[in-house]
Amino acid sequence: MLFSTLDLIALSWFLIAWAAYAATLAWTEKRKRGLNSEMNRYRDVWMRQMLAREMRMVDAQIVAALQNGTAFFASTSLIAAGGALTLLRSTQEILDVVAALPFGVSTTAVQWEAKTIGLAFIFVYAFFKFGWSYRLYNYVAIMVGATPPASQKEQPEAVAHAARVGRLCEVAGRHFNRGQRAFFFALGYLGWFISPWLLMATSVAVAVILWRRQFASDSQRIFAD
Repeated sequence: MLFSTLDLIALSWFLIAWAAYAATLAWTEKRKRGLNSEMNRYRDVWMRQMLAREMRMVDAQIVAALQNGTAFFASTSLIAAGGALTLLRSTQEILDVVAALPFGVSTTAVQWEAKTIGLAFIFVYAFFKFGWSYRLYNYVAIMVGATPPASQKEQPEAVAHAARVGRLCEVAGRHFNRGQRAFFFALGYLGWFISPWLLMATSVAVAVILWRRQFASDSQRIFAD
């Protein structure tokens, strides 16, 4: 067997923590709770304000800023995936360093390489999420350019168009958030390189930190007030 029973339990724990947090967040978003839900509401507000503006340079600049941030994370995820795969060329040297650590556990080269490939997969997943989010923001920019003039803001077609742009922007933001979530859980995944017990602890820690930022942070309380 490639991994011990404890390692498999720890990996399952990590995946369950990630999936449970994602499912909980999706459930709360449907009930309009949390920081993401507040941002979705303000996306709709933004599009209604955009519809009433005659000159929309500000809206174009906002979309460009969102695109730039997404592009940065997309390129970073590719670099991180490449860095993880580069570790495969120095497996033995890294194992010698880990073996000298007082809190490290013994592991084989095959196990280390399998864990490293798993880390690379997380960053590749993040890249796909950021890449799709970037493309969706391109579509948002096109939709903003196709918005009817402010003189038609009361017409049903114009109102429906603004709502459609808001929903598209919401989907782009959702994929961006999933990419960032993959980054956070990748940090928790690093605990596995030291100990399966540490992986379980870091998985819970990441989920708790993300949950707190969504529902119990200072920024969330600003909207609650």
